[in-house]
Amino acid sequence: MTVDVKATLRVCVADAWDTVSLGVTPSHTVRRVKAEGLAAAGRGSVDPELYEVKYHGALVLDEGATLESLNIPDGAPIIILRARRQPVR
Repeated sequence: MTVDVKATLRVCVADAWDTVSLGVTPSHTVRRVKAEGLAAAGRGSVDPELYEVKYHGALVLDEGATLESLNIPDGAPIIILRARRQPVR
């Protein structure tokens, strides 16, 4: 039996101006990281579908992909931001 090794991601939730550390496993999906990151930053009541995830500045298109399949290492920074940001007036 294999046991997933826990890793930690630095997740920046731009809406909340907050960065949180999340304990994850290689089998975590991007969708799950997004939901857990929003909850940890106090945004658990919002619809995660209104947010997008970026890694290395690029939009992660397949949120069903696992961290392992995307080669996201321990300690990697992930950014969660609104998919349609509002302009500042």
